Amino acid sequence: MTIQLPDTSGVLRAYEPRQEPFAVASGTPFTSRTVFSAAHVVADPFADTSPDSAAAVDWDATLAFRRHLWSHGLGVAEAMDTAQRGMGLDWAGAAELIRRSAAEARAVGGRIACGVGTDQLTGPASLADVQAAYEEQLALVEASGAQAILMASRALAAVAKGPEDYLEVYGHLLRQASEPVVLHWLGPMFDPALEGYWGSSDLDAATDTFLEVIAAHPDKVDGIKVSLLEAQREIDIRRRLPQGVRCYTGDDFNYPELIAGDDQGFSHALLGIFDPLGPLAAEAVRVLDTGNAAGFRELLDPTVELSRHLFQTPTRFYKTGVVFLAWLAGHQANFTMVGGLQSARSLPHFARAYELADGLGLFPDPKLAEERMKNLLALYGVTQ
Repeated sequence: MTIQLPDTSGVLRAYEPRQEPFAVASGTPFTSRTVFSAAHVVADPFADTSPDSAAAVDWDATLAFRRHLWSHGLGVAEAMDTAQRGMGLDWAGAAELIRRSAAEARAVGGRIACGVGTDQLTGPASLADVQAAYEEQLALVEASGAQAILMASRALAAVAKGPEDYLEVYGHLLRQASEPVVLHWLGPMFDPALEGYWGSSDLDAATDTFLEVIAAHPDKVDGIKVSLLEAQREIDIRRRLPQGVRCYTGDDFNYPELIAGDDQGFSHALLGIFDPLGPLAAEAVRVLDTGNAAGFRELLDPTVELSRHLFQTPTRFYKTGVVFLAWLAGHQANFTMVGGLQSARSLPHFARAYELADGLGLFPDPKLAEERMKNLLALYGVTQ
């Protein structure tokens, strides 16, 4: 059995789908690395909405996907970029997501950390407004019982006059936090509004400011998540961290080598690509737990081509591929997204994502994935 897939030139070619999924056995909790998967939200396809409407979320399917991640031992990084914060999911929707997911985590014993930002600010804001918005979200996350992830703020990037404003705002928030937080540096490839974060477009200067924030409050920083897609820069930052502060890689291009590490250290993980890779990624980490770094790389290295495909420029639209693969894998009944973002990638992009994911055995039911892919192709006018 074959399926006709289009390439970027419009030519159809035959692809023979895999017949068996990647075999994953349940295992013990991870011992060598702390691993979070950022998780997507499932849209309600029956809601009468437009791209400008507040997000309509299918809460049952959204929470079921989190249980899927927890069942494989992964932590959930909630209400992050992968959940379309600022790209379809507003603060009201994110707050509800945090409350529901944190309650679900308590019910099943899953680990959860939640994004704290300033996205309730929708217009011009002062530095005091930014600080107050962060405080509001930090209070909600801490009240939910989840760990806080201090996300990069578009509003702060817009109003800050230099590094000193970042030092002031983050210093205040870290002093206020009741438990150690994760600091998230999201690069402009994920969100162009974050250009010049930490007070400079010079990444060396920005890194110095970032590390100055951490050095001033090492007891309040559990770790950092670096999403700059530069492996060597992450390694350099990792080696400059105070003792006890972790590095969680957010590099969806180079994660196997960063997690495996070297003789001077390694990165933990907080990755959007682990949303579709969940079971396979969990199996790889358990292999690493045994000290078998080569076996870990053997499992995870082949996934990089898929990740680089999903996160290709414009990188911020990687969420479309993540949700597409969740639909093909049977984790949700529809391929719709809040904000109508399912239209953000092309048919050839979807076809290649299907082929790469199928080749890795990511679909629990390969036949279902094939049928759904054929349905999408038919919608675009491609007959089999």
